[in-house]
Amino acid sequence: MTMIVIDKLEDRMGLAERRSVERFKNDDYPGWKSRIDEAAGFEVPIEVEWQELAVADYADSYAEYFPQVYFQPLVDALSAVGVDDMGKDALREGVSKVVIKNSGTFFSPSGISFADGVLTFDHMSESNTHHGEERTKRLQDVLESGL
Repeated sequence: MTMIVIDKLEDRMGLAERRSVERFKNDDYPGWKSRIDEAAGFEVPIEVEWQELAVADYADSYAEYFPQVYFQPLVDALSAVGVDDMGKDALREGVSKVVIKNSGTFFSPSGISFADGVLTFDHMSESNTHHGEERTKRLQDVLESGL
């Protein structure tokens, strides 16, 4: 007899991880969303895969790691691209959505891509947290090349 096990990320999140994600999503994320929109010059549609960002045993670090890995580099890159009206117009016209996720594949900026108006930011939330400048540069480069 063959047994099939479906291993969903949300099934691997314990109570501590679920609570920490909810706290970040409700308390911290709205401020980051405002900063992102301000940096871009428009209300950016963002899809955050919260269950993917949540990594077991790191619940106490989400408030530190999520901004370091994802949100501060995104704000900085959008600010750099949108430094003038030409950049803000290009962002508004060219970016249809931002997807933030952790597929568990990328621990470097190589998981950042921009295609068909979708900026995908795929990075392990607990890995290389202090390398924000590298992520910012990659975000800025893929946006400027694709807009």
